[in-house]
Amino acid sequence: MFKILVFLWMVYGLEGADVVLSCSLIEEGGGMGGMMGGAMFKRTASTLVFKDLVGNDDLSPELVTPYNPPETPNADDLIFELTLPSIQIPNADLLLHADCNEQEVVCEISHYVPRGAEVDSLPAHFIGSVQLEGGGISLTLVLQTLHNETTQSDTQPLMQSKLNLPLSQSGTLLTEVVFVVFSRVPSIVAPIGSDVLLDCGFRQKNSIPGQDVALEWRIQHRGNGRKILDIKARETETDVGQDLFVDREGTSAEADLLVRDGNASLTLRRLKVTDEGTYICTVGSGEFQTQQIVQLHITQPPHITLSEEKLVFQDSTPQKLSCHCHRYYPLDVQVEWFSQAPSEEEPVSLSKESSLSSHRQHSDGTYSLSSHLHLRPDKNPPGTVITCRVSHPALETLSDATLTVGKPDPNTVFWTVILMLAISVMFLYKAFSGAGAEN
Repeated sequence: MFKILVFLWMVYGLEGADVVLSCSLIEEGGGMGGMMGGAMFKRTASTLVFKDLVGNDDLSPELVTPYNPPETPNADDLIFELTLPSIQIPNADLLLHADCNEQEVVCEISHYVPRGAEVDSLPAHFIGSVQLEGGGISLTLVLQTLHNETTQSDTQPLMQSKLNLPLSQSGTLLTEVVFVVFSRVPSIVAPIGSDVLLDCGFRQKNSIPGQDVALEWRIQHRGNGRKILDIKARETETDVGQDLFVDREGTSAEADLLVRDGNASLTLRRLKVTDEGTYICTVGSGEFQTQQIVQLHITQPPHITLSEEKLVFQDSTPQKLSCHCHRYYPLDVQVEWFSQAPSEEEPVSLSKESSLSSHRQHSDGTYSLSSHLHLRPDKNPPGTVITCRVSHPALETLSDATLTVGKPDPNTVFWTVILMLAISVMFLYKAFSGAGAEN
């Protein structure tokens, strides 16, 4: 995906703040792409100007830098100016703080043809994708060109060289937002077994009462995709009618919220590992249809146990200690070993002396793994703390499992010696008895 650090100015005007984004106009390149050296798409630098995007109640004039159009309009400049949006853009104020928060904004614009329209018909339409990286708003905007401001009859407007569309007196292409599909939470992390709401909504200018609204949710994961919900809803005089298709149990969307509030969110109940993937929310109303993407990441923290509750060396024989990580997801897990003897101020890493089992996958899609370590009594005297430390994306902090090497019980040592002597005596007795019988 093409990423560009946002160049953002805030204009403190009478109505509100303007946001200026550095974008790319995406067009089909006509090349073969890839190894043939051609480009599948062409990118042309452009600018997207949101006029009076949000109110200025919380803005200080000292904190903003005015945006000024070029002093001399240039036919080669691509400046898309969105005048006073006629529909509300939710959470648009997040774009104001992107630069200060060192967040990147992905901004791309391309041609768009509404349903039933001709390719070169007027007014022209464009689709703009604006995504705030690192969390925040994601917008898919349908832009419609506007008539230029009144000019003298003998003055011909400047035509944009690439688009062949008339520019305003300040050299911008005047547009307005007529349709937008958005997500305020385009990426979400949820544990196995929980319920989750995938946020998606839309706004439309001049929607017609009783007009059908179509909503489709699809999931894509590891090259496979399927439709999990499809709604065609319409508002009648008494209620909201709908045609509904659901492919996953525990999946729902509200038809009345879709039609009346533009709420296209999807509820998934009792999440499983197989629910992880890229969800595509496609909304169609009237002549417009576009989509938004929501990423769902499934997690499950590992349950960590040691193979022994206590460790005591009775002799010089090394002992095996295992650290078990049970039923976690995703696969990324790291196990480290440390020891700290009573005489040591800092723990010593033992990870290089350990070994790992292979990952074991369970029927629910989770994984388990074990790490093994052989400990010697001469290097781990009584009082030594042995630590198994596990890191995993589902753990907010590192998780430790520890035990302390104990002292041998004197009675146990005594009886062990007695037992060894008894075994030796019996062995010698049998040996001499066998020799006497042969004689």
